[in-house]
Amino acid sequence: MIRRRVTRTISLSFLDCICCGFGAIILIFILSIGTREKEKIEVLIAVRRALAAQLAALAKLRTAKDDVERSHKRVTSLVADSRKTNDTVHEMLDDLQRQIQREKSGLQAMIADLDALKKEIAARQKKPEVVLPDVPPAPVGLPIGSNYIAIIIDTSGSMRDPNTGGVWPIAIRKIDEVLDVYPELAGLQILDGDGRFVLGRSGTGTDAWLRDTPDTRDRIKRTLRRYQQETISNPVPGIYNAIRFLYDKDNPDMKMGIYVFGDEFIETADPVIRRLEELNPADENGDRKVVINAVGFPTTIRYQFSMGNTGIKFANLMRTITYLHGGAFIALQDL
Repeated sequence: MIRRRVTRTISLSFLDCICCGFGAIILIFILSIGTREKEKIEVLIAVRRALAAQLAALAKLRTAKDDVERSHKRVTSLVADSRKTNDTVHEMLDDLQRQIQREKSGLQAMIADLDALKKEIAARQKKPEVVLPDVPPAPVGLPIGSNYIAIIIDTSGSMRDPNTGGVWPIAIRKIDEVLDVYPELAGLQILDGDGRFVLGRSGTGTDAWLRDTPDTRDRIKRTLRRYQQETISNPVPGIYNAIRFLYDKDNPDMKMGIYVFGDEFIETADPVIRRLEELNPADENGDRKVVINAVGFPTTIRYQFSMGNTGIKFANLMRTITYLHGGAFIALQDL
């Protein structure tokens, strides 16, 4: 009987193969783990590099932002400086225009002087209608017998300081000095050369006067310092309006006085003298209802485009009408 060999399902060779396979798998796994770690490290390094590059770019952006802000501040400062410079230039141009306007006014005064001289020459060729009296020199100082005072001030270009454009400070000081002579007044008013009431009026006659208070006197000085309304070089309209609107014939206590502050007169004297005779006639005793005084300023000699004849005409007119109307004329020698 033949004995058959027993066949084993698992042999040592099979186990060796299986172990070798498992070992190979483990080795591959171990090797693959090392490769992934290396890739992770490389990716991490790349990410760190990218992050460093981003941080560097962000730092550059911040630096650029700071530079832009500094540039913006410089530009803003330059714009502000440019605006200031522009304002300064405009102010200089305005001053130049005002100076040109004053020079034009002086030129117009010179033309008016020439026309007035022509008229005077033509008038001298005829028999004069009014013979002016021989007026003796005016006394030193001004009369102070009035209780109502009206101030007439010429605010034309020649009566203004060319550096500031305002009325000459000495004119305001002289007005203040005149008012100091009258510590108490029943009424006070101020007009410019064209006859405008500088502080306004509420009526005519006694009602048109302002109360004489320290505040009223301060308002006169404050208003004159910034008074921009220019007049022609002729205070006569102011004198006319003062007599017409301020004198009250029904007020027996009114003793009205007018003080004229000016420097030039560009018209002829005869019509003015006749008109004042009508507005302020003398009574049977030779007295007038309104006393007229005047203070003259030597401004015409300070302007190259003005002729001294207008100042002489003003002085002659004021000297005559102050004498005829019971007042006095004082001519200042310097500003």
